[in-house]
Amino acid sequence: MTIERVEAFAIRSDLVGGPGTTTPRRPPWTADAEVAGPMSRHPRYKRLRAAWRPTWPGVGCLVTASDGSWGFGISRYGDPVIATINGHLGPLLVGEPALATERCWDMMTRMASPYSPAGLAAYAISAIDLALWDLKGKLLNAPVWSLIGGPSRPHIDCYATGNDTDWHMELGFRATKLACPHGPADGLAGLDANEALIARTRELIGHEVELMLDCWMAFDLDYTVRLAERLRPYWLRWIEDCLTPEDLDGHEALRRRLPWMGYATGEHWYMPQPFLHAASRRLADVLQPDIAWVGGLTACLRIAAIADAAGIAVIPHAGMNTPYGQHFTYAAPGAPMGEMFIGTPPGVPLAETRLFPGMAVPVDGRLIPSDAPGFGLGVDLDGIAAMRP
Repeated sequence: MTIERVEAFAIRSDLVGGPGTTTPRRPPWTADAEVAGPMSRHPRYKRLRAAWRPTWPGVGCLVTASDGSWGFGISRYGDPVIATINGHLGPLLVGEPALATERCWDMMTRMASPYSPAGLAAYAISAIDLALWDLKGKLLNAPVWSLIGGPSRPHIDCYATGNDTDWHMELGFRATKLACPHGPADGLAGLDANEALIARTRELIGHEVELMLDCWMAFDLDYTVRLAERLRPYWLRWIEDCLTPEDLDGHEALRRRLPWMGYATGEHWYMPQPFLHAASRRLADVLQPDIAWVGGLTACLRIAAIADAAGIAVIPHAGMNTPYGQHFTYAAPGAPMGEMFIGTPPGVPLAETRLFPGMAVPVDGRLIPSDAPGFGLGVDLDGIAAMRP
């Protein structure tokens, strides 16, 4: 069985799924929330991420085998990633064994060497790799989680990310993560506002719910330390992605200055190498690769092996928002939780907003992935065609 065709195309969404049909109680927090980020120091683009992030669509990738079987993967960043797949990586995989996921992954990372397999190329590699694993599961008539080790736990305990915390509690999550609204550009007033948000949230959820803070590459070292000291009384499980991802020396300095604070990072690291660097130096307590960005399931399996040897947890970024992250987390012993990013409005059931009809959603904060072959997308080729813009 060989690869006959690799085709990439634009899709409407690669993360949050549909808007649902139930009338919401109120607009979602994402509608108008200020979230600190790497552009927060520039007033023109400070208020909203949408003011400066690219409007490229999501990416779908269909890999078809010589017997007509197919697998489907996703990523993001539209035209550049689609061009990388259709114009370079995909055609060179035609004729390769359809089950040879390791071989194909190695080939893709080496093909991309002239322009680096990290960055945008990693998104392209991810989409193809996920499609190949979906295809492999279908050809072997098994869910992907069974192919990579079987279930490591009875279910996945999930946490919710977003600032509609009351809705997260109503949905039954026992852990939640806030998006941090202010960074260094906001000075002391921003520090006060961040602390006030954490204090209100801790009062709302009590002491039996885990609380985390996502800082989304917005801080410098000094600001991170100052904020962390202020947040000592609120028992955060971790703070996350405080520094720009390339600042590896900064991450090391942060670990030295905040040895008592849980730290998570890696959402914007690409390929296994930076995770090896972080694990070997114990720079983080939680590593957070995104399975659709970092290099696919094959990359995540390598990262999991690195992290497990170092005794560090792996919790993929938005892993519960896609079947791909669900299958990895269910099978990986070192993945103690799963993240569900909730950007849809309060009152709209999660089942109405799922990305694929066959994927599971958390119920009372717990999730068991589909046991259908492949990633259990529950969609046919017509359904995939309907995902195009």
